[in-house]
Amino acid sequence: MTTSETGTRHIGIHIDRSADEVYAYASDPSHLPEWAAGLSSSVEEGSDGRWTADSPMGRVVVDFAPRNDFGVLDHHVTLPTGETVHNPVRVIADGTGCEVVFTLRRRPGMSAEEFRRDADAVSADLTTLKRLTERT
Repeated sequence: MTTSETGTRHIGIHIDRSADEVYAYASDPSHLPEWAAGLSSSVEEGSDGRWTADSPMGRVVVDFAPRNDFGVLDHHVTLPTGETVHNPVRVIADGTGCEVVFTLRRRPGMSAEEFRRDADAVSADLTTLKRLTERT
């Protein structure tokens, strides 16, 4: 995990599965409650292709990048306050496995402790993703 002076952390984890397999699983929004507790405990697809999730922050709307061949899992989360947060996520091939990297940005007004808690939640979510996708 690295931190820049601007309040950005790149949180990554190595997963012993191919990038294609991990991307296929993680890019399916219906799987979010299984591995991304920091974002959702339940999720449902709306008629407009947007997903609504019950999160620790309340009900949020999640818009995902279209499926692609580049391992881009970016998504926008619109919080109950109306604020939208862009979350860059990449699945990067690494030999027979892959690295999943989540870029966490500190939002204006966010305390250092809140930012640390967000980073811990992202790290826990990536650990869960690793556990689920490495199952044989």
